[in-house]
Amino acid sequence: MFKGEADLFQSFEETASPEQGPARLEALRAAMAAAGVDAFLVPRADAHQGEYVSAHDERLAWLTGFTGSAGWCVALADRAGVFVDGRYRVQVRAQVADVFEPVDWPEVSLGDWIAEALPKGIVGFDPWLLSLDQHRALAKKLPDRELRALDNLVDQVWQDQPAPPLGEIFVQPLDLAGEAHGEKIDRISQSLTADAAIITLPDSIAWLLNIRGSDIPRNPVPHGFAILHRDGRVSLFCAAEKLVGLGDHFGPKVSVAPVEGFLNAVQALEGRVQIDPATCPMAVAALLNDPHEAQDPILLPKARKNAAELEGSRQAHLRDGAAIVRFLAWLDAQPVGSLTEIDVVKQLEGERRATNALRDISFETISGAGPNGAIVHYRVTEKTNRKVEDNQLLLVDSGGQYVDGTTDITRTIAIGSPGAEEQRAFTLVLKGMIAISRLRFPKGLAGADLDALARVALWQEGMDYGHGTGHGVGAYLSVHEGPQRLARTGKVPFEPGMIISNEPGFYKEGAFGIRIENLIAVEEAPALPGQSVPQMYRFETLTWVPIDLRLIDADLLTEAERDWLNTYHAEVAARISPLVEGGAKDWLSQACRAI
Repeated sequence: MFKGEADLFQSFEETASPEQGPARLEALRAAMAAAGVDAFLVPRADAHQGEYVSAHDERLAWLTGFTGSAGWCVALADRAGVFVDGRYRVQVRAQVADVFEPVDWPEVSLGDWIAEALPKGIVGFDPWLLSLDQHRALAKKLPDRELRALDNLVDQVWQDQPAPPLGEIFVQPLDLAGEAHGEKIDRISQSLTADAAIITLPDSIAWLLNIRGSDIPRNPVPHGFAILHRDGRVSLFCAAEKLVGLGDHFGPKVSVAPVEGFLNAVQALEGRVQIDPATCPMAVAALLNDPHEAQDPILLPKARKNAAELEGSRQAHLRDGAAIVRFLAWLDAQPVGSLTEIDVVKQLEGERRATNALRDISFETISGAGPNGAIVHYRVTEKTNRKVEDNQLLLVDSGGQYVDGTTDITRTIAIGSPGAEEQRAFTLVLKGMIAISRLRFPKGLAGADLDALARVALWQEGMDYGHGTGHGVGAYLSVHEGPQRLARTGKVPFEPGMIISNEPGFYKEGAFGIRIENLIAVEEAPALPGQSVPQMYRFETLTWVPIDLRLIDADLLTEAERDWLNTYHAEVAARISPLVEGGAKDWLSQACRAI
């Protein structure tokens, strides 16, 4: 077994504190009373409005115990709702105390719940943590309530709140970025329809300036704010301590100032100012008269990976694939019942570390045995750690951050001989994954147009899964990246260069979970004879790791599906076999056999 456990990125400490929730909620309610508000909003968000937050900004987890990556708490004097989406319905019940009421969100909106729970009164919020769009949605639902901006009340009662992060910023090399940051600035500034654009998303700033950072665990991004001017200048606002190693990287196009000067700089802007209402905090939007509202101008250019970024991702996936094959070979060689979920996580991270290229894991590894696999975003702790037992499924969802790419892969593995129910469900999930992998589709379609194709086989059996089929992935950036999504909510058309995950699943609460995930990239599809559609796209597979043949009911696969699987496994063997040795090479040959 991997011995370098002290060096692990992942820890197994219990971060949820449901037993402390009641006292913390009462402290917050006392602060609410002192501030003269009847409700207070606690989102899982920070001032930058990205998906991921630092320890300093984990207010939702500190208050409620819920550690998911999305959600809200609305605290009233007599009720407190915790709003979670379909990924976290099981998890939230295990993590919060009885004083908190889980609410299915977005099926039930914050505004509707508050309108019912608070017939009249004042709703307090931190203007840095509420976007312009979110404020508007609440104001529309609550026309008779006052929405009052105030200093964060959680920060007032959180006695041991960690300090804001000051992680070092470093350069992303040009050969991996594929385009100099000066060229990016010129290209995107010239596309603006305003005199300046305010940028708050950390990964947007990192990509634009060809920098990476270490302010957020698992995501190599720095905290800061930026103003992109149409004349080709960038004003960056961040702590000077972060920049000591950059030298003259920025050049004349980029000026740097302390973050404390950001709001004054916003107020001093002349002409038309562009903001993204989905990500611009109210603290910023409130300073502007009639701003021009448009999507963050960096989102789409960042999502359309250039040739260097795509090649970097391919190389990262080969390296990562070899590490996972070594892990899977090791796993199959262990006596059944001898491992725990934590043992699995340690060994997998050890194999990635052995590449000598791993910068971090891209998220906390999900290692769910049996019923824990049904918790979509399960995080194993010393308290929840289960044995990996005979005749059950093990779901492992993990990823690596390499300087040339970000990976994300899920494999569901047979331990012993799981039953016919598990095998049938696995095969139905696989059919959906193959459907997306084989797809050709016309230019102009978005995730909402394609998501159902991954679910058809499950739907025909009365089954489904409560998450999207796929999310965007960054180039040594965030493992979740917009604006594209392979989901019912995905409205942004797919374009060549976009990387997305393909990860249908099925979860039987209290029994097992199944998910199969590859990363894929959008590319132009060659024209077919007689093709009448001007341009069609298809997906390039990036992930090369065997899919567990022991869990497949081949009779449920069509000939085309079987051909795709056999071709995929032949390609896995061809690409990965030269990168592994000994028992792993032998295991790979068997795992990639044709069916």
